[in-house]
Amino acid sequence: MIRELSDLGKKIRTSNSEKIIIHNALKEEPVSIDLVIDADGCFKGFICYEKKMTTAEAITAKKGKARLLLDKAEEVLGYGGDGKKHRLFLDKLALYEDVTELKPVFAFYSKNKTGVEKARDDFERSVPEKGRTGNISFRIANSDIRIHEEPAVYQRIISLYEQAQKGKINSNSKLCSICGRRDYPVEDVPHGMIKRVPDGQTSGCALVSYNCDAFESYGLEGNVNSSICTNCSRTYVEGLNWLMQNGSIVSDEKGKERLKYSNRKNFGSDTAIVFWTRENTLLEELDQLEEPNPQEVNALIESVVSGKDKSVKYLEEDKFYSCSLSGVAARIAIRDWMEMSLHDFRASIAKWFGDIRVQYRGDVYYSRLYNLARCCQNEKEDKDYTLSRVASILWRCALKNTSPPLWVLSAVLKRSRLDGRGVTPERAALIRLVLNRNNKGGMEMQEKLDVGNRTAAYTCGRIFAVLESVQRAALGKDINAGIRERFFAFASTNPSAAFGRLMKLSQNHLTKLKGEKPGLAVVLDKELQALFKNIDAFQAVFSLEEQGQFSIGYYHQKEHQFNKTELKETVEEA
Repeated sequence: MIRELSDLGKKIRTSNSEKIIIHNALKEEPVSIDLVIDADGCFKGFICYEKKMTTAEAITAKKGKARLLLDKAEEVLGYGGDGKKHRLFLDKLALYEDVTELKPVFAFYSKNKTGVEKARDDFERSVPEKGRTGNISFRIANSDIRIHEEPAVYQRIISLYEQAQKGKINSNSKLCSICGRRDYPVEDVPHGMIKRVPDGQTSGCALVSYNCDAFESYGLEGNVNSSICTNCSRTYVEGLNWLMQNGSIVSDEKGKERLKYSNRKNFGSDTAIVFWTRENTLLEELDQLEEPNPQEVNALIESVVSGKDKSVKYLEEDKFYSCSLSGVAARIAIRDWMEMSLHDFRASIAKWFGDIRVQYRGDVYYSRLYNLARCCQNEKEDKDYTLSRVASILWRCALKNTSPPLWVLSAVLKRSRLDGRGVTPERAALIRLVLNRNNKGGMEMQEKLDVGNRTAAYTCGRIFAVLESVQRAALGKDINAGIRERFFAFASTNPSAAFGRLMKLSQNHLTKLKGEKPGLAVVLDKELQALFKNIDAFQAVFSLEEQGQFSIGYYHQKEHQFNKTELKETVEEA
């Protein structure tokens, strides 16, 4: 995984050579004072403001060192102290004497009365006492950027850093476990921080980090244990940061702007999934997982099933990668890692849509992956991590054609019994997916009513749906608590005890219905009789899988009845 992230970071650096994303030689540092000079180095004044962040030279251990063009007043101006820190600052500046952009700074230090001495004399008068401990940066008058932020200055900082790194290489240097070379040293230094990690620190999280005595065996200390050279550590951090932040600004229906990620999906509050391809191929199939279009999904399934995909040869050459991660304080926890060819990727997506397809209101219905996960979530709880766990599992199921664990079935059945929505199309699709992919030679669940399925659990679900229709036909739709609210959980787990009471209630409803709508009463009664022929005896208890079959039978029968009602109303209107 780290090797692929490192390769991605190298490609990003090549394609964005004019824009430095992140580098071990650079670091985010605070600044609160701008020292303004003109092009000739004459001092113009100080500008004080609330602390801001800027990218400057990275200093791992500040003691005995100075940072280029961004430091305290003692280093920059020689204000206070014995002058040692100021000399360190000037010595560091001398290393950049040939950088054209720094000529005004050198002129500033060479002009006493109009340069550094004038600035030192004006420092106490212009800068409030509370703000004098902040970092000072240089700015040319009427310029929008600070001098140390000039691209040429950044490039020189990086160049000197690279030279210093290569100077540490010798024949005894460790081989890098990622690139397999000795071009850069393997050092016990931080690899860099990953930003915007869910549940992680705002300052960033580390993917690789060793800081305990238990990691100091065999004479290795800290990050030397990883055997990752400084170049590969930098590029994998660049690659992962790019995946976490890459996107574009879009506006919603209300005109509010937001960042739409291109290579990242957030699953719940604590999990993010990043994905990419080796050749940066645009994958429209991932958009279908978020917003399924029935026509395009059907075309994808047809192309994969019929073998008409003309780009198979091209797809085999590329690779798809996906990584699920969460923040754990200052570190990153990798929850999942996937790698596959694009041909296998497309085949798995096509199989996924075939397995979650259900009928809804007479049409084929494909659920969003995120909605499938949400139907297992207890939305009343502030911190319900079921959403992120189920979403991560379904993501792997969609991409790798794996089977969801049965606890997902337990979660969706629990929610369908406890809230008022019952068995929704999303829940029916998820139940069908879990049952079919965990099927061990039993009857597979179809996308719509299967009259050939005479299993006890499926038939009981159909019977329950008909009994609910009998009640609604007899009492009307405005019922405070119908048999679904009162008996669905009971009937789907303990059918023998539940259906005895249900049949007694239904006889009362049928008697009332025969007096008001005798034709409808006869139709529903015949439908019940036909279904009861498939039941020899009600079981005492349904297993978890049978509870899922019950729910699918109930959903299919409800959809079948709805379609018949719609057809009847259409004929009557015609």
